[in-house]
Amino acid sequence: EAMANFLRYLFIMPTLARFTLDCHTRAEGGEGLTADGMSTRLVELFREGYGRHVVLDEPRVGITWAQFSHLFSNYYVFTYATGIAAANALADGVLRDGEPAAQRYLDFLKAGGSSDPLDALRLAGIDMRSPEPVERAFDVLAELVDRLDRLVGEGPLRAPEA
Repeated sequence: EAMANFLRYLFIMPTLARFTLDCHTRAEGGEGLTADGMSTRLVELFREGYGRHVVLDEPRVGITWAQFSHLFSNYYVFTYATGIAAANALADGVLRDGEPAAQRYLDFLKAGGSSDPLDALRLAGIDMRSPEPVERAFDVLAELVDRLDRLVGEGPLRAPEA
């Protein structure tokens, strides 16, 4: 489940965010958007992300844009990646630093919607203006993959380098 969440929130949602930016850029440049064109572009983005070692079901992957209504809310999907990164950084802080981090987390929760989310996260010691929380989330994912490698006992599950 954790690996599926990381796939969804650190890979699929950022890919959809890139797609959203691409659509807005095209529309603002006067280009028309068609279902076929959007599907083709989304397949290109997923192919770039997955690399040449993954076979894509292009019709299914391409139409993904039609399955996420929040793609049509201004740049909303990127919040999934930042959210999982912030959540992992918060949890890691509590696990690593104990009570002081737990108190900072409670201060963050108490802030509620009274301040900018980035400022509220700073109360908890998380600076989402830096790449560090996202990098930490990828480190957690790498640990999960390594754990799966050990559990399977068949060596690396990663695709060979391109």
